[in-house]
Amino acid sequence: MASTGFNNPYFTNERPPAQGGYQTPLAPQPAPTVGEQARIEGMYAAPAAGANETGRMTYEDTVAKTAALFGIMLVVGAISWFFTLGGHFSPQEVTGFNIIPAVVGAIGTLVISLVYAFRRASIPGAGLAIAYAVAEGLFVGGISAVFEVLFAGIVFQAALASIAVIGTTLALFASGKIRASAKMTKIVLIAMIGYAIFSLLNVGLMWFGVLPENLTFGIRSIEIAGIPLGVIIGIAVVLMGAYMLVMDFDAVQRGVRNGAPAKLAWTAAYGIMATVVFIYIEILRMIAILRSN
Repeated sequence: MASTGFNNPYFTNERPPAQGGYQTPLAPQPAPTVGEQARIEGMYAAPAAGANETGRMTYEDTVAKTAALFGIMLVVGAISWFFTLGGHFSPQEVTGFNIIPAVVGAIGTLVISLVYAFRRASIPGAGLAIAYAVAEGLFVGGISAVFEVLFAGIVFQAALASIAVIGTTLALFASGKIRASAKMTKIVLIAMIGYAIFSLLNVGLMWFGVLPENLTFGIRSIEIAGIPLGVIIGIAVVLMGAYMLVMDFDAVQRGVRNGAPAKLAWTAAYGIMATVVFIYIEILRMIAILRSN
């Protein structure tokens, strides 16, 4: 009959009987010294290894890096707001705009986004992510200041709506009710390319004076059944932005599960920031179209 684990010699502290029939007990083990005991207790009491110790991506590290980038963006955004309004924080004191911070930020975000898109040989680190946060701060702070002067209170409205969209998306993803799929990802990416072409066409027509002057936001101002086209498109774009945020969350989840390098947390933080700003700007534009009518 097969022996169980409790009467098997490999589960006991005794040696199996020697060939001569004699039982030889194990040599007594010396008690650990005070130093060894303290070292063992310290190992058990030490916190779990983080990204620096394991060299792998973690949720905590990704959240910390994302928060750091948003902090940098907000600080730079406040500075950009101040210079855009000609050295004032209050829109009521403004006599003119300085759009240079917003233009520099827009160019910077475009260039850095292209670097992220085409840099496949190596994973960008903290430097590029921080540079992107600075560029986004210049752009978001400058454009927000301009819209706030034109439509008082619009920045708070847009920020509140953005938080609602982002919070809802995060809650649905955390509950498992929404996930990224290959088919839906292709559809959204194709739609985003179409939206980019539409935006460039709209800007071009406005710059060259092709559209009537009463169309403040270009083609977006054209009404369909009494609803501005920009609002209809804006709702669709915000939904696409929410799905892109799901893609960002899914990328973080897969990165942690697959033991991705810790450096990839900076790329994940960049992606989340880019999507959040995209959603905010689109909501800002939608509210401006509604209020201008």
